[in-house]
Amino acid sequence: MKKYCLTLDLKNDKTLIAEYKKYHKKIWPEITESLINSGIENAEIYCVENRLFMILEVNDDFSFEKKDKMDLENPKVQEWENLMWNYQKKLPFAKKGEKWILMEKIYQL
Repeated sequence: MKKYCLTLDLKNDKTLIAEYKKYHKKIWPEITESLINSGIENAEIYCVENRLFMILEVNDDFSFEKKDKMDLENPKVQEWENLMWNYQKKLPFAKKGEKWILMEKIYQL
């Protein structure tokens, strides 16, 4: 199983951060289904202040290209992503259209 780590920031507003966390306590079932169908076996998001860190554990069927294509074809995922943009802000070095940024692993014990 492969593991990917990604990062993204939230808007630096305590009320918005609290709302974002509340949405993630009960993810829409269509979003969970989309994650599983793309080959994601486990997903975790951590937060410190307004910085998010996501860990994805994926099976051999997963690819970011496949996930992006599936997401674009799923109206409920698009609705979720548009809603989440009310809370998220792209990182300064993100390319156009990038949201979550893949991190480089630089150490492992």
